[in-house]
Amino acid sequence: MKKFTLSLLLIIFAALLVACGSPEEEVAPADDPTPTVAPVEVEEEEVAEEPTAEPVVEEEVVDEPVTEEAMTEFDTNLVVWADELLSPVVNEIKVDFQNEYGIGLIVENVTDRYDQFPVAAAAGEGPDIILLAHDRIGGYYDSGLLATIDLAGREGEFSQEALDAFTYNGELVGLPYATENLAFFYNADLVEAAPATWEEAMEIGRTLVDAGDATYAIALTGTTYDAFPLDTAFGGYVFGNDGSGYNPSDVGIDSAGMIAAGDFVQANIEAGLISDSTDWDTAHLQFETGEIPFLMAGPWALDRIRESGVNYVVTDFPMGTQQGEPFLGVQGWSVNALSDNVLLAQTVLTEFFATDSVMQQFTDLTNRPSAFLATPNADADLAVFGDVAEGALPMPAIPEMGSIWGSWGDAFALIINGEQSATDALTNAGAQIRDLIGGSMEGAVVAVGSFQAAAGCDGDWDPACATTQLADNGDGTYSATFNLPAGDYEGKVALDGGWTDNYGLDGAPDGENIAFTVEADGDVTFTWDSDSKLLEIEQ
Repeated sequence: MKKFTLSLLLIIFAALLVACGSPEEEVAPADDPTPTVAPVEVEEEEVAEEPTAEPVVEEEVVDEPVTEEAMTEFDTNLVVWADELLSPVVNEIKVDFQNEYGIGLIVENVTDRYDQFPVAAAAGEGPDIILLAHDRIGGYYDSGLLATIDLAGREGEFSQEALDAFTYNGELVGLPYATENLAFFYNADLVEAAPATWEEAMEIGRTLVDAGDATYAIALTGTTYDAFPLDTAFGGYVFGNDGSGYNPSDVGIDSAGMIAAGDFVQANIEAGLISDSTDWDTAHLQFETGEIPFLMAGPWALDRIRESGVNYVVTDFPMGTQQGEPFLGVQGWSVNALSDNVLLAQTVLTEFFATDSVMQQFTDLTNRPSAFLATPNADADLAVFGDVAEGALPMPAIPEMGSIWGSWGDAFALIINGEQSATDALTNAGAQIRDLIGGSMEGAVVAVGSFQAAAGCDGDWDPACATTQLADNGDGTYSATFNLPAGDYEGKVALDGGWTDNYGLDGAPDGENIAFTVEADGDVTFTWDSDSKLLEIEQ
């Protein structure tokens, strides 16, 4: 398939939005404490939390052009959109594939493939195969962009939780290769064995704090994704799931279990056992220096934890009223349903990707637990993460997930700061989320960022805060002016009260946060151009 022009891309994108709605925002965890996309604490390509705590934005790589020679060497060509990490592996595969089938395999590094894919695919110009995080599949599948995949009886070769994550509306729409999730760390110099319950963890922490051997029992690295294993330990959930998929009508942010988790966090902050900071880097530093004995972290943090020299052990989460469960993110490959060569693309995945040698290379490169059972991780810690993944909950791939993060994060910020009870904060959050899912802020353009609390919102990074909503100027631009105290801030624009559509630096979808400085207390004007997607911030 050929490259597409910018003008064609824009025309088709507009048509797609009218016909199908925009694709859902990816939700993935991240290891970087300064997220620049939606408020997820899961690593990209992952998950993520409010955009000041996660996820990581990939380093920009110049997309490889499809050369005329490559396109004309074979009568038929399959195009694979991957990333810089895995493209070399796919390039090794293509020789055997081309020799066997007489069909070209063209591999491209496309760093913004999530944004380009729905536009290119609808225009008949997209890839035949695309590398995806599983939480992207809902919006794409609903728009008719992903083909189903038939493993022909090979399902037992993959972890069931990975297959479940890539299953949407009962259909498998991706070939998984890696999983990622949080696990529970403890300092083996301070703690003899992993606590079985959260109450036991707090008692161990209390003994260490009272003896002057620790500052806290634990520090949270965020308020949503990073704290979810604690929420689920008390019965908290995000969306109900009856076994057939997540139900957007069953919002669990204000459930009894989530409120119980909020009460637990607030009580232990007041007791001096949980830090009231949710800064990712601070929490990791405290664990690495022995200030806290416990930490919830992902495989993306292993390198820095190891380099710190702390004597750690990684294990499963403590129980509350039930076993704590983290979110699960899964990476895999999907087939473009609008490709002219769907069956050939599926063959590439099932016959060339799903082999011991190729999956082993994917496993070794990604530093994540393998989703292919024949290629287990040699790293003992990653093997533990894989074990924990067996009880993890796939990140909801439904579009409504974009309406969850802001209100959920704000509620726990209020709980942690002691500004509201868990019942009040989470009840309000649940109502806000249901309103958003019902379309209460459809069409809203909201300036979001670290300035919002200063502007009058309940918290920062809240895409549903009407206080920082920009007014329609009638010419395609939106603007508003807020009085802010002097300081350094970051911001971007979010649409429709959620994180599904947001624009950052240089107008990029899911782009980096825009840093700005207010030199002196005073008015700051935000202006967003809906055509260029550029946000200007001026004092």
